[in-house]
Amino acid sequence: MANAALRAIVHGRVQGVYFRAFTRQRATRLGVGGYARNLPDGSVEVYAEGEKQQLEFLLQVLKQGPPGARVDSIETTWPDYTGEYKDFSVRY
Repeated sequence: MANAALRAIVHGRVQGVYFRAFTRQRATRLGVGGYARNLPDGSVEVYAEGEKQQLEFLLQVLKQGPPGARVDSIETTWPDYTGEYKDFSVRY
């Protein structure tokens, strides 16, 4: 299975609702590395690396979000895989 990278900017009610922790939990379950962090405009950036199929599953999870979140839209790009991330973390 080919490795890939995903960068997603999640817009909506996604800060203060455990979105980053939820994302870390799901990404870890999928064996995906990377990070989630809040952005100044109220969105959340998710950068993840791993098997492309697992990243596609993660993207579906991001569309739902945790209870209490409201996802309005997601901007996605597929940058080059770097192999830099083995674990998934929440950045502050």
